[in-house]
Amino acid sequence: MGKINKVIQRTHTPYVNLYELEITNKTGAQGRYYVASRAKSADALKLSTGENVPDGVIIYSIYGEKRDQVVLVRQYRYSIGGYIYEFPAGLVEPGEDYREAAVRELKEETGLTLAPLTVDEMFERPGFTTVGMTDESCATVYGYASGQVTCQGQEDSEEIEIVLADRREAARILKEERVAIMCAYMLMHFLGDEDPFGFLSGTEK
Repeated sequence: MGKINKVIQRTHTPYVNLYELEITNKTGAQGRYYVASRAKSADALKLSTGENVPDGVIIYSIYGEKRDQVVLVRQYRYSIGGYIYEFPAGLVEPGEDYREAAVRELKEETGLTLAPLTVDEMFERPGFTTVGMTDESCATVYGYASGQVTCQGQEDSEEIEIVLADRREAARILKEERVAIMCAYMLMHFLGDEDPFGFLSGTEK
């Protein structure tokens, strides 16, 4: 198994930082590896703490009287120089429960009010997003959204369009648009299951 010999913090910014790892791989060769992280110090990295506290939250919410629309955002991302379809999401504030963060983030990004489902913890357990380059992990919160769409809560730095997609539009998005991988997987559930939360069947408390 590989070994981490030293961690060097290369940037100091509020939201994401770059860490350089001096490592020994399984053959004994020395090398370097780079990790992006939400952690503000080396001591707070998940490789240091051994804990998996979610950095962020992803919100899979259903909207409409017939509960036949999924709430998406079409957001401009500098990393790809264009727009991509995603679920509403955001960072969990220090001391904030991730379900509370989901309610807050959906309201800020879309103006909608989230009523979260209470499900088996395995469905909300935080998972790593792109573990080859970052230790970021996110919890997923499921629920029903209500209210009127508005962009008034968005920050000036955000370029977000709110999309209420029925199954036909969801299929078009999967076929034709750039889609974040977690969003794509859940849209497949949305298309394939009569009940959008059918995969949670038998686990809701």
